[in-house]
Amino acid sequence: MTGVSDAAVRLRDVVRREASAAGEAVRGAVRGPGRERDLVKQSLKAAGAGLLAWLVAGVWMDDPMALMAPWVAVVLVQATVYSSVRQAAQQFAAICVGTLLASGAQALTDNTTVALAVSLPPLMLLANWPRFGAQGIYTATTAVFILASGTVSEYAVAHRLGQAALGAVIGVAVNALVFPPVHLRDVRENLAALAEETGDVLHTVAEGLRQEWDEQSAADWTNAAARLRYRVEALRSARAWSRESLRLTYTPLRALHRVPPASTVPPEEEDRRWGHIADNVTALTRTLAVTADEHRTPAPPEGPVLLRYARLLELIGDACRVEAGRLAGGNGRSERGRPTREAMEDLHRRLQEGLREHARRGSETAAVLGTLLLQAENLWAETMPDDDSPAEDGSPVADGSPAGRGSPAGDDMGDDEGDADHPKAAQSAEHRRVSRR
Repeated sequence: MTGVSDAAVRLRDVVRREASAAGEAVRGAVRGPGRERDLVKQSLKAAGAGLLAWLVAGVWMDDPMALMAPWVAVVLVQATVYSSVRQAAQQFAAICVGTLLASGAQALTDNTTVALAVSLPPLMLLANWPRFGAQGIYTATTAVFILASGTVSEYAVAHRLGQAALGAVIGVAVNALVFPPVHLRDVRENLAALAEETGDVLHTVAEGLRQEWDEQSAADWTNAAARLRYRVEALRSARAWSRESLRLTYTPLRALHRVPPASTVPPEEEDRRWGHIADNVTALTRTLAVTADEHRTPAPPEGPVLLRYARLLELIGDACRVEAGRLAGGNGRSERGRPTREAMEDLHRRLQEGLREHARRGSETAAVLGTLLLQAENLWAETMPDDDSPAEDGSPVADGSPAGRGSPAGDDMGDDEGDADHPKAAQSAEHRRVSRR
């Protein structure tokens, strides 16, 4: 009985989750434009295309093979007009091959079972032909449908092909003329999400650097940065869908249905820029992971200079979040959240002074600090491309890291982070030294 009760509980939980997801999808479709509403539109369009094809083929033309028309029409209401046209050609070709081969096998053998045995193996092999794409399976399903119906003649073959062509025309026409699917929203949403998540990762790293951190902390940061690559891939997919959805769509119809113009989509340069930012965040976290490994030679910086570096990452994260609001359409965070240049220049100058001091003392952390600072400067240059980069002239300082006068901008750090004698800084540094031993 316990097993039955557990199964009942699991079934109830599954039903509850599915009902909750369905309810959320309905609320999303009612609430406003989004993926849920797009799905409702395409589903109703497919149903309408099938009904229209049946009315034309079955009611108006009174064709005995009218079933083929709505079948094809429903399938060809795809996510984009271009994919509808492409798949219409592929599916019609597959249906033609399946119809002709099945009819020929039936005519030669005069036996349905033998005709199926003769035609299905080569048709299944043809279904894998790349030219057919995802529509290759229709070669075999069409053959089964034709042979099972028992009506194989020149008249029947011609009518089936004619009705398939009619259904393809109706399906493509409905998709192109009624609320043509244009996927522009996904690009903006994915770009904004990438910027937001990048800011979150930088804030997480900054917060961790202010506390006691170890190899496991650095590994968690590296994993969080690696997840940004999934968002970059989602952005690339959304960009491809956006580009394809604009093909073969009639501009006046897009205006009639109030489809936003393509100019409202952020340019592809934004994709490359945020892809570079994600790469730089990943490189930065990997550097921290290497320095946190007690079996490796490099040692991480400690004390006030590390706290200043954490503040630098926090300010860059703030800039990423402001960019996320801008990319989302201007309804996000205010520009007041963007770091200011004057205070950031001071912070960067103090970091460079700390790097020089480490280099003069011959500290083993100088090389690590220079690498981390260079990676942060690269992040700032990509995050704020309109501002002067933090190493405008590229002049080397100490171990070769760039130091320029055009530093990035942001709020000044508090006195507790800049004071070398502050007890919090000394205590944090001591914790890390003990943990590394």
